[in-house]
Amino acid sequence: MIALAFDLNVLTRDLSLYLENQVKVGLFGSGVGLSLVLGFSAAYACYYLISVAKKPQLIAGGKKFCQFLREQCPVVSETYYPTFWCWESRVQTLLRPFVTAKPWVSYRNELIRAADGGQISLDWFDNDGSATHPDPASRPTVLLLPGLTGTSRESYILHMVQQSRELGYRCVVFNNRGVSGERLLTPRTYCAANTEDLEAVIEHIQNACPTAPLMAAGVSMGGMMLANYLGRKGRETCLRGVVVFSAGWDVFECTASLEKPLDRFLFNSYLTSCLQASVDRHRPVLEKLFDIDHVMKAKTVREFDERFTSIMFGYPTNEDYYRDASPIHRLKSVQVPMLCLNAADDVFSPNHAFPVETVKQNPNVALLITDHGGHIGFLEGVWPRQSTYMDRVFRQFAKAVIEQGNHLQDL
Repeated sequence: MIALAFDLNVLTRDLSLYLENQVKVGLFGSGVGLSLVLGFSAAYACYYLISVAKKPQLIAGGKKFCQFLREQCPVVSETYYPTFWCWESRVQTLLRPFVTAKPWVSYRNELIRAADGGQISLDWFDNDGSATHPDPASRPTVLLLPGLTGTSRESYILHMVQQSRELGYRCVVFNNRGVSGERLLTPRTYCAANTEDLEAVIEHIQNACPTAPLMAAGVSMGGMMLANYLGRKGRETCLRGVVVFSAGWDVFECTASLEKPLDRFLFNSYLTSCLQASVDRHRPVLEKLFDIDHVMKAKTVREFDERFTSIMFGYPTNEDYYRDASPIHRLKSVQVPMLCLNAADDVFSPNHAFPVETVKQNPNVALLITDHGGHIGFLEGVWPRQSTYMDRVFRQFAKAVIEQGNHLQDL
């Protein structure tokens, strides 16, 4: 790295000298301007290669899982090169929905009934054209969980479906209650702490495809729900493996981070308005039990949870809900191979709350930390329209779990 910095410094110096000696124009001429531009570009390239582009940190509780990841998922050992013009955390987070392409996916929707009489919307991508797994009975299935207000139409979900399609796998997207256009039949929505709907979905998929291997991927709150589910179930699950992206590990720290002035302006207010819009759509059902007008006056996610989520799920206080929703408390009980990808600059999930020490004590869990990437960003390439670093992690890990999962037995 020192040699690289030295070479780039030499390049910058020699380039400036060449331009000064060869381009004989005045102080304000184009030659000096070009020299400044090229000099700045070389300096920026030097800074980018030294301070921005870095290999991720892989933390694993067991040597066997760590070795498996390095052999089957080479992306965990490769330098991550964030898009050079938008590597800052907030820019990555804000731009991803707009700059990444949205692959066309045709879903088959299914509504299933929950135990309380509510309905859950599942979007299936059956991949009947799979060349590698033509038999639908044995075609591997990937369950996808979107973020807090996300659906099967989010760009990051569509990209994972596309990666699965290329691998020949089937996908099922679990849309949380009331977010994807379906009616809310009972006065109940969802939260990160409650995994009853997820358990019902997994059981339904297992009954529908009993001989097909099943794994899952969760993004943001979807990842938190998956981690909480695995912590509760231990080995009593049919999931062969799980990958989690940009999860918030300690909800207290996550909400505190999002309440800082800039992040409150950029993210918190918008998320709160999305949550309120979902509640307002189902006002006729929800207003029987909740003061919707009071909920609609919330200014932050914390206030929304205090007035709605924690009450809906029967917690004495919002603090009790946040404690129960934080996956960091259940990681030690995870008994299924789980890879977690987080960016150290994610304002939604601050790095000082990453469960590093807990991961080190569980041989079934690995934590992959990049210096940059933001929240569900991980953009890379000059113009990041197609796959991101997160997509590559998903593809390699999904393929490894499905096709080489026997090496993960008895971690």
